[in-house]
Amino acid sequence: MSQAIIEVQGVNKQVQDASGQLTILHDISFTLAARESVAIVGASGSGKSTLLALLAGLDRPSSGTVRLAGQDLFVLDEDQRAALRARHVGFVFQSFQLLANLTALENVMLPLELRGDRDARAQATQMLQRVGLGQRLSHYPRVLSGGEQQRVALARAFVLRPDVLLADEPTGSLDFATGQAVMELMFELNREAGTTLVLVTHDAAIAARCQRQLRIDAGRLVAISTSSPESIAAHAA
Repeated sequence: MSQAIIEVQGVNKQVQDASGQLTILHDISFTLAARESVAIVGASGSGKSTLLALLAGLDRPSSGTVRLAGQDLFVLDEDQRAALRARHVGFVFQSFQLLANLTALENVMLPLELRGDRDARAQATQMLQRVGLGQRLSHYPRVLSGGEQQRVALARAFVLRPDVLLADEPTGSLDFATGQAVMELMFELNREAGTTLVLVTHDAAIAARCQRQLRIDAGRLVAISTSSPESIAAHAA
């Protein structure tokens, strides 16, 4: 088996609300291998997005350990976690999270420039061409369709060739046909890059395209299932 890229051990998350302490995640443990594709599934409010935020170190658990590329995230301070994310993690969100005052090209160039790449423009241009937006480089998000904005977001995520891609309901704000096209592109890019994909989704067909599914119910990891190669191929067809 490939070396673990993400290790989660005994993670709990509680918050205080008006009625007292609320448990969002309870004793979550699992390991993800490099290059593995995993869907986190479950009902709304089950804790899926909270778990994704913990995997990225964007939120802190109440107890337990999350290791990314062998590093315990929560022995690091906020700046150190941000630096670790920049080296290893890409993100795709339901709401795209593009910067409205930057063009498509500038949005994709930004993480490369922050990393100090001197050929950011060439890399970003090539990636936008790869996702079919070579003619939209100078367009701002407001004049792009939802599907085009999500393709810009995919280009921005994959241009850094991250070890891990975290995707939170990436087709949730798109119509069915556009969402299917975006997901096909995401899986293509993921195969090309050899990235570990962690995908939160309500869509059973999308989940079945991943090698494993982690089912969360009321904050508990209740099942880990493995997709057969035949199932993955059938749902990709």
